[in-house]
Amino acid sequence: MNAQSGETGQSDVQAIVVTGTGLAEPTGAVAYAITRFDRDRLLAAPSGRIEDALAGVAGFQQFRRSDSRSSNPSAQGVTLRALGGNATSRALVLLDGVPMTDPFFGYVPFSALAPERLVSARVTRGGGSGPFGAGALAGVIALQSAGTDAIGPASASALANDRGETELAATIAPRLGAGFAVLSGRWDRGRGFWTTPADQRVPASVRARFDSRSLQLRGVAPLTPDIELQARMLAFEDRRTLRFEGADTAIEGQDASLRLVGRGAWAFDALVYVQARDFSNVVVSSTRFVPTLSQRSTPATGLGTKIEIRPPVDGGHGLRIGVDYRRSSGSLMEEALSTATGRVTERRTAGGSTSDFGLFVEDDWTTGRLTMTGGVRADRTAISGGFFTAARPDGVLLRTERYPGRSQWLASVRGGALLRVDETLDLRAAAYTGLRLPTLNELYRPFTVFPVTTLANAGLASERLRGFEAGLDWRPVRGISLSLTGFDNRVEDAIANVTIGPNLRQRQNIDAIAARGIELTARLKRGAFGFDGSLACTDARAQGSGAAGFLDGKRPAQTPRWAASATVEWRPAPGAIAALTVRHVGAQFEDDLESDILPAATTLDAFAAVPLGRRLALVVRGENLTDTAVITRNQRGSIDLGAPRTVWAGLRLGY
Repeated sequence: MNAQSGETGQSDVQAIVVTGTGLAEPTGAVAYAITRFDRDRLLAAPSGRIEDALAGVAGFQQFRRSDSRSSNPSAQGVTLRALGGNATSRALVLLDGVPMTDPFFGYVPFSALAPERLVSARVTRGGGSGPFGAGALAGVIALQSAGTDAIGPASASALANDRGETELAATIAPRLGAGFAVLSGRWDRGRGFWTTPADQRVPASVRARFDSRSLQLRGVAPLTPDIELQARMLAFEDRRTLRFEGADTAIEGQDASLRLVGRGAWAFDALVYVQARDFSNVVVSSTRFVPTLSQRSTPATGLGTKIEIRPPVDGGHGLRIGVDYRRSSGSLMEEALSTATGRVTERRTAGGSTSDFGLFVEDDWTTGRLTMTGGVRADRTAISGGFFTAARPDGVLLRTERYPGRSQWLASVRGGALLRVDETLDLRAAAYTGLRLPTLNELYRPFTVFPVTTLANAGLASERLRGFEAGLDWRPVRGISLSLTGFDNRVEDAIANVTIGPNLRQRQNIDAIAARGIELTARLKRGAFGFDGSLACTDARAQGSGAAGFLDGKRPAQTPRWAASATVEWRPAPGAIAALTVRHVGAQFEDDLESDILPAATTLDAFAAVPLGRRLALVVRGENLTDTAVITRNQRGSIDLGAPRTVWAGLRLGY
């Protein structure tokens, strides 16, 4: 927006433009495989959830196939390019430049990332070494909050589905002087669907109830014509019941961040944030149907900061220099319960802290039709304060351990180039390395998905990635774009859940996970019609030796070979849309032994919006319209299912 200053009648006008965004995307980003979503695409997700919108990216994968209404939150890890195998995110997820992964578990709180609050999403596949690059092992998913220009002064929506579940959202976005503020809330609740097949239900079986709510306040104000201050606060709570009565899971969080963005000759982006998170979980026996473990609290804190400077340079260069720091600390408090009496038999605590201090420098250079980019990053990683204690209910210690601290310097590099052959064809290539620290969850927290227990491992090393890719972007005619990328990525010291005995696994570093494949995306826009498709074919193999030698040559757990998505849409008038989405996920294995398979699944989704007035629209959404049985868990025939056919309808104001 513009603000005028000066004496009445004078023409001295100073323009103050407030964007609420970070610095412009570096010119060298074109060398990497990137998929972008605008606000319209995000709002047209058939389930109304951000993970559904992102599933249109070739290679995007959650640890399990279930969405954030019916999965354990600690399993909501995100990866790209079939580098899965455990529940921790191997991709860096940013909201307005702030890492969103949980400081203890490494999961993404998807229920708190409402699509209606966003203006765009950018997914970069391949290892990253820029800001917060130590978490970008598989790539970066950058989400950008919407401002008042995108939202309008106010918006709201209210929908219900055929099971009586509801989704309510409201936003106000007033202009405040030369800046603006955005206050938004969302509340999703319902009795859920049956995740247990009918022939496996018992009296203790229940639907996957969910109740999630979040509130975000964001303000943007100019300090000078070139400098703006951005502040954001987010609070969320999410409660779920999974499979059996009493198997309750809850997460909550309170996040705050301040960001100073300067767009003058010496551009800069300075950020500081704090996160307070908690998690609780009750494990219920699948044979006696009573609680066996109460993980009653897992408080964790995340702190971080970043300073990036872009000095003015000549000769077609774009230089970026920066420093960032992240620290995660947390502890687990759990109680083992007697299946006979329900009384506490043992109390356990575990926890510690990890930190990463990074220095990075990157440079882009454009000369004629050629754009090149290169960067280097140095990280000092540290793991400290690790402990584990177990005690009887009367306080007598049964086990106490203190784990030695450790630290090291690690280097990462990346580089790439794009050659614009002509106006229709670009050729690109890139190579990179990257790293990811083990999470506190992997280091110190054991967990049980009854009857299988997975042990923690305080000795885990950081994962390291080496990879390269090459591709082309082709625009044969106006409105049509095709992108093809071939890649070869290798994660050394990959952390996996390794079987070490009957019903027993442990997190271990295996030699590597090697993934090579192709990604194809296609977009078409012809008048009111549009098409958006993606296809990923990946050959991923574990490489193990010693005690993990049995993994050698096997496909990593929860990793499909094929994944595809295609959306056809029709937009006959402003605010009107009808869209159909077909998604296919290939067969994948439940475990590292390749003993239990999750069959391939193909689903059909739909979205439609019909304007009823100037800012009011009728919205109808359909999930899994073919009612395909999507198996999300299979442990020796004990099965969980994903969302069945679900139809939503309601009203949307604004947007």
